[in-house]
Amino acid sequence: MSDQASVSSDPVVKPVIGCCIFDLDGVIVDTAKYHYLAWKRLANSLGFDFTEADNEHLKGVSRVESLKLILNIGSVELTQADFDTALLNKNAWYLEYINKIGPEEILPGVSEFLTDVRTKGIKIALGSASKNAQLILERIKLLDQFDTIVDGNKVANAKPDPEVFLKAARELGVAPADCIVFEDAVAGVQAALNANMKVIGIGVDTVLQHANLVIANFQHTTIDELVAKVS
Repeated sequence: MSDQASVSSDPVVKPVIGCCIFDLDGVIVDTAKYHYLAWKRLANSLGFDFTEADNEHLKGVSRVESLKLILNIGSVELTQADFDTALLNKNAWYLEYINKIGPEEILPGVSEFLTDVRTKGIKIALGSASKNAQLILERIKLLDQFDTIVDGNKVANAKPDPEVFLKAARELGVAPADCIVFEDAVAGVQAALNANMKVIGIGVDTVLQHANLVIANFQHTTIDELVAKVS
């Protein structure tokens, strides 16, 4: 009696993801509203109003470029000294607000998602233009979830330049192609693509249309599910 030939199938190999890189504002925590309040306070001090609609143009934009846009809205010109003072005032007011925040500011599903990523052995980085990223993470008690933090204190170029994401990958020893970025801003999505990374948008697909995938938030999803959809 001859042995029946057995049919073997190759094991399913999951795509390798070495690192997840998260933007901060609008992805981990909603501090954008405090940026808005600080910018509005600054605009009012200069004699004009700054609306929520105006604020939409600042998403993913550096602090210096944001001030330039705001001054253009108000048709205000400042000397370099007054410009620098305005930046300091805005940041001081912003710090007033964020020093009062706590874990209740964490966006839906984020804590659970970070835990899921960590249990899968994937490194976690923060890639944000904010110069207050570490303070915010301390306030919301998520600092220990991140293997590295690359923020506005470590990079010279604002998104859509890919510097912030490439530096995060380099610090963790992960190839850019093995990283997934989570972003809520158009400039951030473009920065991730410029870095040759996959990018998942957090928000509305009509706005973040160039992302590999867009989700409303991190609720009811896992890293394995998302990796499968963008691979």
